[in-house]
Amino acid sequence: MIAEIITIGTEITTGSTLNTHSQYISGKLLEIGIETYYHTSVDDNKDRVKDIMNIALKRSDIIITTGGLGPTDDDMTREVIAESLNLKLVSDNDMEKSIKDIFNKQNRSMPSNNIKQAYKLEGSEFLNNSIGTAPGIFLSKDNKKIIMLPGPPREMKLMFKNEVIPRIHEDYHIIKKSVNLIGIGESQLEMDIKDLINSDSSIMIATFAKEGETEIKIIGKGNDKELIKEKINNIINILQNRFHKYIYGFDNIPIEVVVFNMLKERKYKIGFCESCTSGLISGRFGRIPGVSEVFDRGVISYSNDSKVEELGVNPSTLENFGAVSEETAMEMANGLRIKANLDIALSVTGIAGPTGDNREKPIGLVYLCISCKENSTVIKCNFTGNREAIQNKTVTKAFGELRSFLLNKSLT
Repeated sequence: MIAEIITIGTEITTGSTLNTHSQYISGKLLEIGIETYYHTSVDDNKDRVKDIMNIALKRSDIIITTGGLGPTDDDMTREVIAESLNLKLVSDNDMEKSIKDIFNKQNRSMPSNNIKQAYKLEGSEFLNNSIGTAPGIFLSKDNKKIIMLPGPPREMKLMFKNEVIPRIHEDYHIIKKSVNLIGIGESQLEMDIKDLINSDSSIMIATFAKEGETEIKIIGKGNDKELIKEKINNIINILQNRFHKYIYGFDNIPIEVVVFNMLKERKYKIGFCESCTSGLISGRFGRIPGVSEVFDRGVISYSNDSKVEELGVNPSTLENFGAVSEETAMEMANGLRIKANLDIALSVTGIAGPTGDNREKPIGLVYLCISCKENSTVIKCNFTGNREAIQNKTVTKAFGELRSFLLNKSLT
């Protein structure tokens, strides 16, 4: 659904008044998923207003005007739009009485030209103006919504919030879905779904990069709720066929929760031993309610001594290969699994920076090892970013690798 905003008033086109209406309305529309494609300002000239309105009717679904609803001769918005749509203007006795009441409360006589504010387009409805005399007008016609709002900012904003937004929502639906992936970068992901991105104007598809993972956001908009759901489900099916090995969840479920559920289904006990992440893996996992069913322990082993004492790493391994090595990562995971009698143990050791690197082992080098009774698997990673980014990417990668590992493990 395409929205267009037309601000009417010579005071705007001459620069005497700053046009804040378009900014406000566009922002509020975006909050409910409606994009504004066009902003137009036009002076108080009937022919030019009519030209702009005729263009808007051809290209937009929601047309919102501000200004030109007052009682003076240069307030001609309702008249111009009525002409553009070949509709009559009809008087409303109740509205005329309401306007008169406003003047009576102020002990003033209503000028005769205020009567024009009691006219609306046939088939339209008035929008209540609780702080002024100029009511707004709302018209649905030929699958378009034409909304006329007063020019004074306070009146316009209050009317838009209380009268317009609820009416747009009545028969316009927005459905959102997120697909969460790991192991594929945003640039590659975008290339692989280019055929889907612009395939349907009622569906918006966009990719987003997070630390160590990616997201595809799908937003469907339209009047037919069931049709939108069907379209989104079709896209989800296509994505699942293309990216089944990368998709770990939907609607931003944390990957550690996915891993927890998989461990729980398989009745596995797990433990973590961390060097460069300093307990971040255990910390994220430990926040999950009920995690004690699968989580046995977490060990932080920064120093070489702790790797030897707590995890049983061979001192000669550290001497020959270093703390950041495939061999050390494997002995850390194996040692924890055997010592704690676990089904699975995961270890991480690496260089998060900003110091500690050398030519052979740069900042961002990380080794992960997943150990089970049958075998041990080591994954070598090279991450970029500052210390915090490298640590966060390591945590996400660890859970991603655990998920992949568990997918190959049958349910007991």
